[in-house]
Amino acid sequence: MSKTPFGSVEHFRQTFSAGLQKLLHEDGLGAYILAHANAGFDAELMSVLRPRLLHRFQVLASECQTALKAGSEPNGAADDVSVFLKLMAIGFEGVAETRFRHLEPWELQFNHLRAFRPRRMTGERVEGIGRPFDETGFHFNKPFLQRETFWNGELMGERVDLLYNKFPFVTLHGLLVPDRQAQHPQLLSRHYHEYVWRLCETLGADLPGWGVGFNSYGAFASVNHLHFQTFIRQRPLPISNPQWRQNGGDRPYPLPCERFLSPREAWQRIEALHEAACSYNLVYLPGELYCLPRRRQGSYASAPWSSGFAWHELAGGLVTPDLEAFEGLDDERIAAELAKLALN
Repeated sequence: MSKTPFGSVEHFRQTFSAGLQKLLHEDGLGAYILAHANAGFDAELMSVLRPRLLHRFQVLASECQTALKAGSEPNGAADDVSVFLKLMAIGFEGVAETRFRHLEPWELQFNHLRAFRPRRMTGERVEGIGRPFDETGFHFNKPFLQRETFWNGELMGERVDLLYNKFPFVTLHGLLVPDRQAQHPQLLSRHYHEYVWRLCETLGADLPGWGVGFNSYGAFASVNHLHFQTFIRQRPLPISNPQWRQNGGDRPYPLPCERFLSPREAWQRIEALHEAACSYNLVYLPGELYCLPRRRQGSYASAPWSSGFAWHELAGGLVTPDLEAFEGLDDERIAAELAKLALN
């Protein structure tokens, strides 16, 4: 593909935006949904993409109506058809742009479009810390996903693919898939742990706010194909707030949180979690790692306003498609919901 986009935040954003504009000139529901969800999350992107988005919405809606009137299924992957029909039901103008509310130390996000995303394996109750790669299941080698790749090439000695996140919840949200063709399952190895640590230290020098999230199996990973979630934020994540005990403050985090300043010590902890078959979420930042062992998905009852607690939620970024909950949540309710994930 093109030259690496990692030289500066501005260059990264320009390349990110250009890829979305290119997607909107391609046929297919999936390309449209991805572009709309990313633009809906970022007002700057929406200002650029809105005219083309509206045009593509009208064309695709007409095609779907024609197919349904003829007694046929609209053309597209089943997940994409389901999402687009929901968009048709509320109309282009009915999709609310993402809103944020800062309730110190938490960050709340009303994300309308994430209510429509397929749950995939996040809806399953699972056992253990991993399972073999399933070529018949959803994975990043599916041919239709290749056009959703933002960039690919060699990055610090590894062949990687960087895909758009179809339903983003952080700025410039990507899915980093190393050695895609090797079909690694979503089980972190020491090799890739150390690689992502180095990646954060190196890229963080030119990309302020760069970080990487990881969901283990059973911790709301949606795809059993090794991947990491990349982002560039202007504000630090709430988990980095100096008031928390893991950062030297006095206030205990609502569930056990460990902070590591060396990749070796962090790996020792991760390896112990693997041996105990304990699910966890990770947040990599330049020179540090937050590790949060937690209860597995399906083993506790989440609040109705939540669509699941993965790395971003455990780091203090609460996402909801429920506008009433977004406006009414308070510190006590948020802390209580996070505490549900603490291991007994």
